[in-house]
Amino acid sequence: MKETKICVIGLGYVGLPLARLFSSKYKTIGFDMNAKRCEALMAGHDSTLEVSDELLQDAINNHGFLCTADIEQIKDCNFYVVAVPTPVDENNNPDLTPLYGASTTVGKVISKGNVVVYESTVYPGVTEDECIPVVEKVSGMKMNIDFFAGYSPERINPGDKLHTVEHIKKVTSGSTPEIGQYVNEVYASVITAGTHLAPSIKVAEAAKVIENSQRDINIAFVNELSRIFNKMDIDTLDVLEAAGTKWNFLPFRPGLVGGHCIGVDPYYLAQCAQRHGHNPEIILAGRRMNDGMGEYVATETVKCMLKKGIQVLNSNVILLGFTFKENCPDVRNTKVVDIYRTLKEYNVNVTVYDPWANPAIAMHEYGVEVVNELPTQKFDVAIAAVAHKKFEGMDICTLLKENHVIFDVKCTLDRNIIDARL
Repeated sequence: MKETKICVIGLGYVGLPLARLFSSKYKTIGFDMNAKRCEALMAGHDSTLEVSDELLQDAINNHGFLCTADIEQIKDCNFYVVAVPTPVDENNNPDLTPLYGASTTVGKVISKGNVVVYESTVYPGVTEDECIPVVEKVSGMKMNIDFFAGYSPERINPGDKLHTVEHIKKVTSGSTPEIGQYVNEVYASVITAGTHLAPSIKVAEAAKVIENSQRDINIAFVNELSRIFNKMDIDTLDVLEAAGTKWNFLPFRPGLVGGHCIGVDPYYLAQCAQRHGHNPEIILAGRRMNDGMGEYVATETVKCMLKKGIQVLNSNVILLGFTFKENCPDVRNTKVVDIYRTLKEYNVNVTVYDPWANPAIAMHEYGVEVVNELPTQKFDVAIAAVAHKKFEGMDICTLLKENHVIFDVKCTLDRNIIDARL
């Protein structure tokens, strides 16, 4: 095998940290169709904040890391890694369009003996049945004769500065046993947490898609518990704390389940199951429960307002947080928007305050105005939707009128000041 020269296709939350890490050991080029994104990265700043300016600039200045939108610059590579999004459409069906596009790009540049490894989350069979045929058609070559493939599912946790890419054990696989070993060696050379070589690409694909489906189902269970216990006037966190004293009780918490992993991946597994003649009842039930939590928070908030004699029509509500998770600027598939939209159905005036979210992106994606500076007006209601560290120590009561409601979605506030929580 020639000297490994890596190209990572897709420089988002997954691709950029991986490419930066690879650049510490191999000649690495990051490719993204968004030329402005590449220019910003080459200027030394990652707007997603997944890679610090210091690490990015070190990779560029000391390791020759290059980010480009020019396909001609990646033709010399021989180890291609595809890390593009795998979203769902408006009907929650898997949308493989980004994968088809990336596979077309690979087909245009791949040479004899090269390897392409997919990291995007998919259902079992997508790599070999959907992606590789595109590469073969465009390149005119055949897998395992002219080029080879692998799958190594991403495990990036956006906003988590402790469990970064090199500190998360990596599953690897290859289209032949020998290529599996090679792919595993490449990843093992930079992943300090170690690797696990799966026996096939389909096994690696399945392992990834069930990771987030398992979390989704467990969170759905505690979300249902929360709704039950709220009707019984029992504090859910007290119940979970008591149950957690048993050694094998799983410590899941209720909450909104958004983002581009847990809130999306179960639909990939569900569609795969349906194609094989199985109705995935538990998976889809979990999705229904979690997808309904934003509306639930809003309606419970309105009930609290009515109980305290606060007029709902034209009332003023502040939503604290809009991103899909804490300490992260990503608003993709945020479930906070469901709270917002349900409140608007009651003709409520909603102010969304989030110091992390990009207002332009929020407006473009959802038509929601987000402010980065804390408003000075007084509100009838505050909903603590996202537990940003920047919110710690904030005296929420100073934002509110004397008669008010506080709903604590993330269960981080002093229970003595709140009116309801999940």
